[in-house]
Amino acid sequence: MAKAFSVAIWNIEHFGQGFNQARVERAINYLLQQDADIYGLFEISSGKVYQTIMRLMPEYTFYVTEGEQTQEILIAVRTGITVFLTQKTTFKSGQTTLRPGVLVTPCVDGEYYPLLFLHLKSLPDPKGFGLRSDMLKRAFDFRNILNDANPNAGPANYMFLGDLNTMGLDFSFNRKLITGNSELNTLDKMATRRQMIRLRKSHELTWWNGSANYAPGSNLDHVVAAEHLTFNEINGSAVSVRGWITEGIIANQQKWIADYSDHCLLYFEVDKV
Repeated sequence: MAKAFSVAIWNIEHFGQGFNQARVERAINYLLQQDADIYGLFEISSGKVYQTIMRLMPEYTFYVTEGEQTQEILIAVRTGITVFLTQKTTFKSGQTTLRPGVLVTPCVDGEYYPLLFLHLKSLPDPKGFGLRSDMLKRAFDFRNILNDANPNAGPANYMFLGDLNTMGLDFSFNRKLITGNSELNTLDKMATRRQMIRLRKSHELTWWNGSANYAPGSNLDHVVAAEHLTFNEINGSAVSVRGWITEGIIANQQKWIADYSDHCLLYFEVDKV
């Protein structure tokens, strides 16, 4: 199948906070190595990073969310790709300080591919879990909205993706009531009911902060797509996970985390429909 476009998503932990020019340039150069057509970057926390990104990525156009939240989503699109971008405040679940979603819809050979970039509520407490569940339901329901908007065109080429923070629910006395895997199982069942699928990744774990307390890490970052879409498999997986998880020994993984982020980068290539 011919490639329509490629996408990379990455939560660059508190990117720009306490501004460190060396770290900012290191992270942007790592992005450039991926050579993606569209980037979705999470936890952008300082306007100071924008000038550096624009200087080092002159072939891209940029969009960033805005509002009361302190961490923004930044989108970068390669010049020459036609896209329509919309900030989706419905995914703040009525909480003004939560991050909105960003709907990026590239058009390739007359076909539209709506991509909803999300950074869902963190924390395994009841409030965090409840807000995250509400956001996920809204993300799935959005497919029906897209399908109904153009019923004669067939099912929308819809995907939602990002740091979904699928960490489960902890309650009192450190008793885990719902594990991260249980939350993912529920997500998968919701996807099946809407003819969608969570794409298989080259590595399940995408987050680790390098400490023994959280070893070996968590499975937080995902791509969910309409089941009729196809993807160029990279080493047997639809989504290539790149970062600390591929660094081998623990010392190298910890160094990567210190140099870049506690999240791995996810890369994938969408086939033309």
